[in-house]
Amino acid sequence: MSPEEQIHFWKSVQCVVEKDIARIDGTNTFFCGEDNPHREIMKNILLNYAFYNGGSSYSQGMSDLLVPVLCEVQNESETFWSFVGLLQRSFFVCAPTDTDIDRNLNYLRELIRIMLPRFYCHLNRHSSSMELLFCHRWLILCFKHEFTETVVVRMWEACWSNYLTDHFHLFLCLAIIAVYADDVIAQDLRADEMLFYFSSLAMYMDGQLILRKARGLLYQYRQLSRIPCTLSGLCKRCGPGMWDSEHCPALECVGHSLEDKCPLDID
Repeated sequence: MSPEEQIHFWKSVQCVVEKDIARIDGTNTFFCGEDNPHREIMKNILLNYAFYNGGSSYSQGMSDLLVPVLCEVQNESETFWSFVGLLQRSFFVCAPTDTDIDRNLNYLRELIRIMLPRFYCHLNRHSSSMELLFCHRWLILCFKHEFTETVVVRMWEACWSNYLTDHFHLFLCLAIIAVYADDVIAQDLRADEMLFYFSSLAMYMDGQLILRKARGLLYQYRQLSRIPCTLSGLCKRCGPGMWDSEHCPALECVGHSLEDKCPLDID
């Protein structure tokens, strides 16, 4: 890099990386202690990834996703390429306004509408709740702040298996909502209250229960003979699909406003 590029890299990337490294949970034995070498390894990986991925590409929170990978692999170069693969397989590391996040939230709203209608009615009563603010962190950080690292890695592996869907992360979100929906409805929580409520559940939820519930919801979804056009993208396969039973439900033009163009026409 030129001297000017180095200054820009230091301001836009290195400073942020160093702050993120300093915030790593000190209770994790893998990173505790002064001058812990694993923190330096994390810094190396994140700086190299930022340069590898376009020269200065780093988003705050990437360190959260790197922690369980480094703890599992424990080799700097292998962890780097595993981390590259993780981010290539993920929609999550971007701002909530990015296209991928918006698409995921739109899918999730429609899944709630057809599979959790009582909760959807509750969201409708509080219009700002339709932004699903309580879900943003789940998507952006791949549930990293909601469950222990052991459970998070199992959830990631379940998503990467592409078993029956490329969007299993959405069914994990749906499962969390389904488990706690009755409590939210009973308390008639508004958008800001729901954000606080679901945030307070972090590290207290039963990850195995959520995984089982998500599999059950996926099974129910794939039994539907008709789905709205707004979920047509969930029928497309990007992953291996080696276990897919060719789920081809009928698509009906419902679930979008009259002003919006039907996704079937866009496709």
